[in-house]
Parts: sequence; structure tokens; C-alpha cells
Amino acid sequence: MPFFPTAPVRVQPYFGYRNRDRLYLTARALRSRSSAFAKQGRWRAVRTMMAQFASHEVPHLSVDLEIVSPGSTSYRHNGRTDDEGYVHFDIPLEGEWPYEAEPAWETVTLSWRNSEGARSVDAHVLTPGTDTALGVISDIDDTIIETGITGNLRAVMRNWRRVVMQMPEERILVPGADVFYSALGGGEPQAAGEGHAGAHQRASHRPFFYVSSSPWNLFSYLVTYMKGRGIPLGPIMLRDWGLNRDTFGSGSHGAHKRAAIDRILATYPEMKFALIGDDSQGDLTAFGEVALAHPGRVRAIFIRKVGEAMSAGERAAEAAIESADIPLWIGEGYAETRDFLGSIGLLGDGEAEKILDSADAKDSTVDEVSVPVQGQNG
Repeated sequence: MPFFPTAPVRVQPYFGYRNRDRLYLTARALRSRSSAFAKQGRWRAVRTMMAQFASHEVPHLSVDLEIVSPGSTSYRHNGRTDDEGYVHFDIPLEGEWPYEAEPAWETVTLSWRNSEGARSVDAHVLTPGTDTALGVISDIDDTIIETGITGNLRAVMRNWRRVVMQMPEERILVPGADVFYSALGGGEPQAAGEGHAGAHQRASHRPFFYVSSSPWNLFSYLVTYMKGRGIPLGPIMLRDWGLNRDTFGSGSHGAHKRAAIDRILATYPEMKFALIGDDSQGDLTAFGEVALAHPGRVRAIFIRKVGEAMSAGERAAEAAIESADIPLWIGEGYAETRDFLGSIGLLGDGEAEKILDSADAKDSTVDEVSVPVQGQNG
């Protein structure tokens, strides 16, 4: 039962992305309160989280998308929400849509009408830079945040208290993830604040994309977590959850991630990508399949080791990745990736060195681990 079945209709935009020819953006129409995760009392925090899963979807709502080209020409596109409240914009871009020199967030506007009249909200669309040769595609669950929200139904229920009771600032960061992601191409700029269609904000030095088996209901929660931890923002490809085998079956996680990664690679054929994941849901196997299906497109693969011994499938994937001469890092944490990043040319510049030097100089509560470095020919 939704907490707010009579609340005014609002539209929750998710981060979009574009190339020079097409723009992709998804949003969802809901009857619920705002999903801001501000610091607050425990009961109110629990209520905020529960409301994310008890929202009332609004089907068949007309939503307008306004986009403004670099030449300041405004275009409007209309979409209609589906039975689950989602509206998916897949728009061919008219005229010239070049990139800025550096990756940027472009502001677009979504408009609709509810019981209170005309309403609108800003949304953000990521573009790479003219000189962007490398992007990053990363898992979220157990790669940057200890989630406990994926897997079979029993695992989800066992970890329900963590999902409901802990706010973003309380969640555990995977050791060293903030430093590693910043060195790989992150930075302070983030999509935030009010603007208008056509406004631009600087993004991280390299474009980041996130692929997760978590539900769309956790989008605002994850964005708040990333901002608070200094993890670079990027489009987040989540899933629509239902209480069925498609949601909790182990094969569905890999299929969802594979489809999302294939679409990103197809959108940016001129770019190579670094893939980051963990071994809790078969990321090594999935990344190996991606690398073989898209020769020359995968620049490096990073796998955080959280499970036990490798399966036969993972060992086969490791061998295939190495035979394709793709640099592969496998370790229990990100604390000792400096040498690997340097050996494959992904430290980028002096700024990345300074980030790692600063981290080394700080007292760390994280035990350093010995990390095998493999495939350094990239």
C-alpha cells in the first residue's frame, strides 16, 4: 500500500546521456513525497526509505522533454508513461550537437501537469568531451558500496534492515574506492542545483557510467551516497524489481548488465572503456564476454575479490581476457592499484598522482592487501 496514494504527481528524472546523434533519458511518474535523504531522525529516515518502495506509479501521464542544442535551438518532445510509470526518451538529435572540450552535464527540462497545475523539473544528461578517449563503466553493489540488496529473495530479506535503517552517510564504502575512482578520472564536479534547459556543468575528467542490479527505487539514495563519498556521478542503469524469478534469478543480473554495457559501447563507438566490478555476481565472466564480443573496446578490467575461489567459468574468463591482451586487475581492495594504473597508462596526469600521494600520506584504517597484477601489456 503506497504511503501517499493521494499525493500530487511528481516526475523523478534519472541521469541521461547522449552522443552527437541521439539522446537517452528515463524518468518515472509517481505519487509520493520528495525523495531527499537529508539527515533526520531515525523514524523519519526509515519512513523516507520505505516510501521509495511503496510509491504509487502513475501510468499514461503525458510528459514533455525540452532540450536545447549547442546552437541555442529549443526542441520539445512528448512521451507517455507506461504501466509502471516509466517514460523512456530515445531521441534522434536534429542539427549539430557537438561536444564541449571536457565531459559535461547538460540540463534538460521535464514538464507535466498535476492537480496543482503545470510542473517542471530539471534533468541532467552526460556528454563526453571532444578529446575523451576513455570512459568508465562500473558496477555499484559491493564494488563501491556494501549493499546486501541483491541476490535471491532470502538474501534480500536477510539484509532488509540495512536497506531500510541505514541512510546514505551510514553505509560502508568499499575500502579505497573513493581514492581509486578519483585517480581513474573522477573529481569534484557533480550534477546538482537548479538550472534551465541548455545550461551546462562540468563533469568528471572521464565519463562514468554505472550498471547495477539494484531497483530504480534506490536511485536518489545512491546519488546521495556517491555525492557524500566523492564518487564521480554518471548515468545509473538500474532495474525494475518485481517479486518473481526474473528479478531474483542469478542469470537476470548478468543479462541486465550485459545489455546496458552493450548499449553504452554502441552509443560511443569511438571510445574505449575500463570495466569495474566484483565477483559476487559474475562480473568477471560478464566482462570477459563483453571484451570478446567487442574487440579493441575494453581498455582494462578491474575486479574486486569478495567471494571465494574462482569458478571454472571465471577461470576461463580470466584466461580469455589475458589472451586478448587486456590488462586485468583482481584484488580484495583498491589500496594498491597505483602500480597497475601506472603500468597501463591510466594514471592520466599529475593530478592523479597527487590524489594517490595524498591518500598514502593519510593514516588509514584499511589494512593493505597484496594485489596480483596481471596482463600489463595494455
